[in-house]
Formats: sequence, structure tokens, C-alpha cells
Amino acid sequence: MSNFDPIRLEVLRNALEASAQEMGVVLKCTAFSPNIKERMDASCAIFNAEAELVAQAEHVPVHLGSMLKAVGPTLAELPALKEGDVVIVNDPFIAGAHLPDITLIAPVFAEGELVAHVASRAHHSDVGGMEPGSMPGSSTEIYQEGLIIPPVLLYDGGVEQSGIMRMVLANVRTPEERRGDLNAQLAALRVGETRIHELAARFGVGGLKEGLSTILAYSERRMLKRLAELPPGRYVADDWLDDDGSSPERVMIKVAVEVSTERLVFDFEGTAPQRRGNVNAVKPMTHSAVFYAIKILTDATLPPNAGVLRPVEIRIPPGSFLDARAPAAVCAGNTETTQRVADTVLRAFAQIAPDRIAAASQGTMNLIGIGGRDPRSTRAYTYIETIGGGQGGRPYGQGMHGVHANMSNTLNTPVEALEISYPLRVERYELREGSGGGGHHAGGEGLIRAITAIDHEARVSLQSDRRLTGPYGLHGGASGATGQNSVRDRQGNVTALPGKGSVTLAPGETLIVETPGGGGWGAPQAADNRLSVAAARVDA
Repeated sequence: MSNFDPIRLEVLRNALEASAQEMGVVLKCTAFSPNIKERMDASCAIFNAEAELVAQAEHVPVHLGSMLKAVGPTLAELPALKEGDVVIVNDPFIAGAHLPDITLIAPVFAEGELVAHVASRAHHSDVGGMEPGSMPGSSTEIYQEGLIIPPVLLYDGGVEQSGIMRMVLANVRTPEERRGDLNAQLAALRVGETRIHELAARFGVGGLKEGLSTILAYSERRMLKRLAELPPGRYVADDWLDDDGSSPERVMIKVAVEVSTERLVFDFEGTAPQRRGNVNAVKPMTHSAVFYAIKILTDATLPPNAGVLRPVEIRIPPGSFLDARAPAAVCAGNTETTQRVADTVLRAFAQIAPDRIAAASQGTMNLIGIGGRDPRSTRAYTYIETIGGGQGGRPYGQGMHGVHANMSNTLNTPVEALEISYPLRVERYELREGSGGGGHHAGGEGLIRAITAIDHEARVSLQSDRRLTGPYGLHGGASGATGQNSVRDRQGNVTALPGKGSVTLAPGETLIVETPGGGGWGAPQAADNRLSVAAARVDA
């Protein structure tokens, strides 16, 4: 029987979540790149001694959900860690993310006993590869996407392994920025370690370890309670990506969700096989999207940790592009495929709990990577950003405008920060009026972002989707508008671009990204009637 009463357990659980949140604050405040210090494209989490996720900050779902299934396999590749060790890894087929997401993991010892692990994952603006920003639109194998770092010690007993650091920095276009961001991740780990030590002193080593186990058991019980409240049955849905970046064929995702009082099963039988293009997702990426969707279906107050997934089974057929195998290209698996997996699962959930599930949000991260030589300094630069769009209409209200939804939770790069940092000028940044799908609750509007290369030639990589099929509406709501990418030359001529690809911007040319709107929720006529009634009441 646990020695933790409910109040004491909540104190510990909230202390752990606050510690993860503080790790994120330190990471953001000490980072070098605008992608982290402005956009917070990074995440922090705390794991127990067995590498099970016990606490996370409210950061990026695709990071946190994939780390849940990746820290254990990463640590299994190495001998037992000792105090002062720090592991670095970005190998997608072990760490569960695309190459720009570099993960650092440190063990935490108290009184000589391993009690926890702390981890930070951050999207680095360049890790080498065929295109600046390491998100090439046309990659067909992992080697084109950047430097692969297997699980190795960056710090061994507190001593930096300078050879490893030099090797990493020698293979990227912006080594000073990379060093600064890695140091920021290390600083985040140190804060996490300090807070765990304080908790060990407060609760005792044995008490802390017992508390971590009790937290997981508590989440499992809460999850089972919620499952018992759901209507049992089998619920089927499908959706697709526009293409894989290599061929024009759409890429199908199918899921059957089986609900019972003790089990929640996700079966992806019928999903497309591994692709030549870069939309392939390694298994932890797929798990991250399912984990995110489960949180929406069940209970917003459910502590997000490994205990939630104990009653969950995820079946992915061998050879599927949702369980990619080396040397598959995977850079868009993080940004695009996880979004579509979430859309597909939520579409099935809308049959289970229609009063909880919104229509489809924009369904893409609209990632752009721009790089070249800054004419002001002649030094290389790499700018990475994902651009928000419309949120789907919700059962209780209109979708939000111009936000990141589902698998991304990042901010935008403020125009001032972007223009100070890079030889780029933002010509337009505004809502895309009329892009949200109509409905009882309309979908949110997308965005328009137009960026000009100033006095230099720049390479642009695009990873986007929902350019051919708009985000779906629910219960009679209309689909949101599809997105568009284009280039405007200095004479004002506009050329359409595909959703995925890489192009060169000549000096003075402008990249224009118009993001999708969200789908509408409910029949539009119901909205008209409701507005008419409201207007009549005002008149009266």
C-alpha cells in the first residue's frame, strides 16, 4: 500500500511538473537561436529510474509524446550511466524524432542511488544535410537530412567529451549557434537535477521513488475510469496526406479504434506502406499523435505520463510508413504525418464523444527553412519556422485564428526578431480572411506570411500539407480552405509551389505561405438561426 495520501501525492506531482516547466524556462532564456529563444521549439520532461515518463511541461506534443517511447530504447544502447553523464542522441530510429530534434538525457542520483532521469529535446536550426535548415523537401533517405548522432556520452562523469562536440559542430552550417543551444539544453538538465535532489531530500530517496511509481499508477486508474465511461465499440476513420514529397500519390492513413472497459486499441491496418519521400514516421512519432488525441478524448486534468498508456495498445502493420525503418527519410514525419495521424484518430473519436471533439484544425505545420550567406557578415544563417493556421470549430465555440494546433505548440518568430537576426524582410503577416470553414461554429482563419530575401540568394525548403484537401468539418460543418505556397519575383509575377520541395529565392524575391483554415463544426444553418435569435433578443 502506498504511503502517499492524495494531498501528498498532488504536492509531489505538481512539484515535478513545475520542475519540468522551469527547465523549459531556463532553456528558452539561455538559447541562442530564435527558433528556441523566440518560438520555444523545445521540450523538457522527467522520467523515473526505469525511463518511464512521469512529468512533462506544457511544451510541444510531438516532442513529449515521442520521448515517452524513446528514452528507454536510447538508454538501452549504453552501459549503465553514472553521475555526471549526459547522453546526446538524434538518431530517429532510436530516439524517435527527426534529425534536427537533438535530445540530451542525464541520470539523477541521490545518496548514490539512481532515482530519475531528466531530458531536454530541442529543434536545432541546422544539423547539416543537403539543404540549409536540415528539412529538405525532396529527401529520399535519412543521410540527406543531416548528421546522425547515435546514443553517445556528451559528458562522461561530468567531463565534456570534446571530440563528440567537435564532430557535431563540424557537420553543421551554424556551429556557434548550435553550441549555444546545446549549452542551453545542458543548463535545463542542471536545473532539473537540482529540483530532483531537493525532492529526494524532502521525501527521502525511497519515498521519492515510491511517489514516482504511485503517480503512474494513479494516472492508470484515472485512465481506466474514463474508459469505463466511454461507449464500447469499434470506430473507424481515415484521412490522407497530399503526397510524400517524391510522388504525387496521396498517402492513406486508416485507423480502427476499439473501446472496452479495460482497453483502448488503435489498429492502423490498411495504412500506406513506407514511402520513398520523407513523410515516413518512426513508431514513437505515431505514438505521440495517439497520446495527444487520447488526452483530448479522456480528461484534460489527467496527468500526462506513461501510466496513461498502460491500458492502450497501438498496432501498426509491418512495413507501414507509420513505423519507418532505416534508411527511410523521416524529416516530415514529425511535422506533417503526426498532424495527419492526430486528425485521423480524432475523426474516429468524434464518433465516440461528439461533444468533446473539434473539427479538423489546419493539419500541417507549414514548415519553412531558409538559409544562405548573410550579406551583412558573409556568415551562414539558417532560419526555421512553422506557421500557424486555423483551429477547427469546436463544440462550444468558433475555432481560434492563426494558431498552432494539435502536434505543435510553438510560438511565432516576431517580425522584429526575424529581421534583426536574418537578411530577410517580412512583407505581410496577417490573417487569411475567409479561409475558415463555415458552420454552427466556424473554423478559425489561416495566416499569410510573405518573406523577402534581401541582397542575397537563399535556399528555401517547404514541408506543408492540406494543399489539395482542406481540413474536414464535422456534423455538417464545411471544410477549411486549402493552403497555398508561392514565389513572387521582382516584377510581381507569382509562381505556385508544391507543398513539399526546395527552391532558390533570387535577391528580392518573396516567398508567400498561405496556411489552411480550420474546418467548421455543425451545420451553418444552425448558426444562422442562432444569430437571428440573438439579434431578436437584442432588438427586444
